[in-house]
Amino acid sequence: MTDTARLLQSRSFIELGARQRARALLDQGSFRELIGPFERMMSPWLPKQGIVTQADDGVVIAKGTIEGQPTVIAAIEGSFQGGSMGEVGGAKIAGALELAAEDNRNGIPTRAVLLLETGGVRLQEANLGLAAIAEIQAAIVDLRQYQPVIAVIAGPVGCFGGMSIAAGLCSYLIVTQEARLGLNGPQVIEQEAGIEEYDSRDRPFIWSLTGGEQRHVTGLVDAYVPDDTETIHAQIRTCFRQGKPALERSRRYAWFLDRLGRLEPEQPIDAVTVRDLYAAGDEGGVK
Repeated sequence: MTDTARLLQSRSFIELGARQRARALLDQGSFRELIGPFERMMSPWLPKQGIVTQADDGVVIAKGTIEGQPTVIAAIEGSFQGGSMGEVGGAKIAGALELAAEDNRNGIPTRAVLLLETGGVRLQEANLGLAAIAEIQAAIVDLRQYQPVIAVIAGPVGCFGGMSIAAGLCSYLIVTQEARLGLNGPQVIEQEAGIEEYDSRDRPFIWSLTGGEQRHVTGLVDAYVPDDTETIHAQIRTCFRQGKPALERSRRYAWFLDRLGRLEPEQPIDAVTVRDLYAAGDEGGVK
């Protein structure tokens, strides 16, 4: 099959909304939304600041099956407030993960998939959003004791802030070429360090450091896939079949700290240098 024919047959995952993404990943006919938009669980804080709310607060929680196994999917709608996490949306994700862990303690092997398109905390909700993200992180660590927790970052919003830490806590992380992953977004870095340090308009530069391909090469993610719904679906199934990792990425900190310790802060660094650094030796490395 030619590249053109393959492209014509593919179905973009990035172009799907949060609800469409969740439905596409679950077994046909098994999709069931929890706390859907008709329940009107919206942020009480945005209207006070003159901001239009969304009926599901930008988070879709779906229950169903993948390959016949119970699965919960939390999908963030990146087009609403940049996928930012507020009190309500964060509570929906944390609650779903907590219930999945409780299922496992009761003998029901419920797994979880997080579809992350988020800039991190919702600034309009400040500490409430941060508390919600902390609850999500704690719930991931709890659930991953029983079942793999898989995250997907597709694009174009990326995954930043406290939710990038949540992504790092997941058992497996899947990204596309369009994805970005980092603690601070380009605009924030430019604002604090200056345009000479980090030009947020230099897209090739940004993707060379925080893009999906680079994050895969440096071991911060487990799978690098094209923007194709079936390919992403297949990769999620593969990760679930692998079961829980022998060692979670968040427990490999010594290896990552060793690599960071080899950098010279006063010396310029580029994408090739970073790749070479992480490729040097596999002792304790990321597989």
